[in-house]
Amino acid sequence: MTYLSDIEIAQKTELLHIKNIAEKLDVKEDDLEMYGKYKAKLPLHLIDEKKIKQNNLILVTALTPTPAGEGKTTVSIGLTEGLNKIGKQTTVVLREPSLGPVFGIKGGAAGGGYSQVVPMEDINLHFTGDFNAIEKANNLLAALIDNNLQSKTNNLGLDGRTIAWKRVIDMNDRALRQITIGLGGTANGIPREDGFNITPASEVMAILCMANNFSDLKKRLGDIFVGFTFDKKPIFARDLKAENAMAILLKDAIKPNLVQTLEKNPAIIHGGPFANIAQGTNTIIATKMGLSLSNYVVTEAGFGADLGAEKFLNIKSAYAGLNPKCVVLVATIRALRHHGGSPSDEYNTPNIERVKKGFENLEKHIENIRKFNIEPVVAINAFTNDSEEEIQFIIDQCTSLGVQAVLSEGWATGGNGTQNLAKAVVDVVENKATQFKPLYDWKSPVKEKIEIIAKEVYGADGVDYDKKAELNLRRIDRLGFNDFAVCMAKTQKSFSDNDKLIGKPTGFRVTVREIEIAAGAQFIIPILGKMMRMPGLPAIPASENMDIDENGVISGLS
Repeated sequence: MTYLSDIEIAQKTELLHIKNIAEKLDVKEDDLEMYGKYKAKLPLHLIDEKKIKQNNLILVTALTPTPAGEGKTTVSIGLTEGLNKIGKQTTVVLREPSLGPVFGIKGGAAGGGYSQVVPMEDINLHFTGDFNAIEKANNLLAALIDNNLQSKTNNLGLDGRTIAWKRVIDMNDRALRQITIGLGGTANGIPREDGFNITPASEVMAILCMANNFSDLKKRLGDIFVGFTFDKKPIFARDLKAENAMAILLKDAIKPNLVQTLEKNPAIIHGGPFANIAQGTNTIIATKMGLSLSNYVVTEAGFGADLGAEKFLNIKSAYAGLNPKCVVLVATIRALRHHGGSPSDEYNTPNIERVKKGFENLEKHIENIRKFNIEPVVAINAFTNDSEEEIQFIIDQCTSLGVQAVLSEGWATGGNGTQNLAKAVVDVVENKATQFKPLYDWKSPVKEKIEIIAKEVYGADGVDYDKKAELNLRRIDRLGFNDFAVCMAKTQKSFSDNDKLIGKPTGFRVTVREIEIAAGAQFIIPILGKMMRMPGLPAIPASENMDIDENGVISGLS
């Protein structure tokens, strides 16, 4: 059987004008800032804190994924279609795609099959310019830093060896990880080591996703830690008078983007941090916007629940006062085969024994979600090579744990294939409602917070700290940042910091190599293992299979 590609399905869809999508949310056309016919910005005055508390937030996360991902976005969109089909007014709230994965290995982030947000090409490529604005704001601060080093009249005495701020670009480019700038004589600046992160790893991205409003955004931008003077005085972006100009560049980027699903339901897309090197969730503003306009909001957090969901709950929800009513854990048979020991060339080959072995990974994620006092539902994201025996095994095992597991066929049939999943989610929301609780108090000691995550979520026996990490801890204490949240940077391929330890590893310790400071975002970033904040392209990038014809029709995008 031949299937249409994601982009072919998206291009065959007749879209509604965005004003008609806004009508479904009772948003007036005059409130929209339109980007053509199918995209619009939503003004922040639509956020209503009273309605937020009355409506229902559903978080979609996953088991530990294979490199291709297990379809959280596809399930999130499909679940939204299914909830609308059973009469629940629902909006999906997602992150914006980064061009790094789009042109690299993982592809875009607009869903797949018949569970997509559209216009797919626009969303995956530049969209409304938010990432560009974040990049420019980030790099403006970088330019101001180097300009101050060069200045003779306004010099802050910044020690170039201590500068913690890097430039960013939204592309996988390993050659930019570590560079030397300022070469070519005194007119070109002060030579020093520098480097680039990918835009989703920028603290400006993190700040945008944590800000409550524009004033809060400006304050957080000013709180960005830059480095130290020669006499050990800390320097922040506000000392460079950078925050106002940076905020100007973000004046439109702070507003959430409204688009639509294939079935003409509302979709809000905003912010795009990765979950293995940042907090992995869309903006607080976008989530609150969705909850202000819809009875149900479905949102997702990146990679497995040990990363995106942990940060969504301990950082975003704890800070913003959000109360997720249900967590949907996406599982695929291929991922369970992987965790059961299948090599990559056998991911699509039915093997019940490997699925049985791999189930321990999913079981650990179920256990973890319940630690937050939230009840999970397992969504088995269907693939054509799944066997009935494998699917039934997962359903039976989840039932024995008191968890509903439901086959989700949103990729193949959209909302028609997710109504059972939608009903299971509504059952949890209406009949098992509990009050979410974070795993740690932000005011706890830094090491205690790190160890709670490592032991409770990852299943580690303990945490070791390299010498640089210990020095970083003393710096955090000296700067008064002990009350910040913890945003772990860790491989997405394992519960541990060793990507070779699949399944549910035991008897391991994790090592914190260093700890970065994101003072504006109000979290610290322990870096575990060899995590890098600038990915590289694969040997055969996805870009090689893309094309555009003389009429502007794109092919090969996914």
